Amino acid sequence: MFSLQLLFGKADRFYQLLEDAASEAHESVRLVIEMIKSPAPAKGLDDLTLARRKEKKIAEQITAELVKTFVTGLEREDIEALSLALRKIPKTVEKLAERINLGHQHIQGVDFNRQIEIMEQATDVVLTMVKQLRDMKHLEKIHELNTKLQYLENEADRLMGDLLKDLYSGRYEATKAMVIRDLFELMEKVIDRCRDAGNVVMHIVLKNS
Repeated sequence: MFSLQLLFGKADRFYQLLEDAASEAHESVRLVIEMIKSPAPAKGLDDLTLARRKEKKIAEQITAELVKTFVTGLEREDIEALSLALRKIPKTVEKLAERINLGHQHIQGVDFNRQIEIMEQATDVVLTMVKQLRDMKHLEKIHELNTKLQYLENEADRLMGDLLKDLYSGRYEATKAMVIRDLFELMEKVIDRCRDAGNVVMHIVLKNS
């Protein structure tokens, strides 16, 4: 009985580690949003670097646990796929933060509110979806959440199109236009990474339903 409890306890450990990874992805987006709004980007970059280290440690723990664990609540390849998808979110956020740090003087007065809102919502949805893996009975709810991620991605694509029209109008100085486009593209990529993670969760749930 003790050995079975130990084995299933190890299986549950993966759910917790994946939730921790999703939480760190969520935290990284929160930090970069603060950085966009804050006049002190360098501090925000330090905070994001620390969050990224935590995320890398979680990924290493998942790899180590997979090596020594025989019984897992999810298939190994699914755990690895989701871990990788979640890891790409803060990695992209870190790139976004670095660009903000380099070009923050060019983004004064630029309205990023809608992009910020979409990034925040997307990571909220991903965190909720990962937490749902402990109980895969609610397929309809998972599907609704994944549909919301698809909508948010489409909305980000639409906003990018609107931005390009604005940039091509010639109202911005060349360097400012380049910086704004770069930041919008990275924000869109963060949302794409969230969609990718959501698709992995959806695949796992469909496989196990």
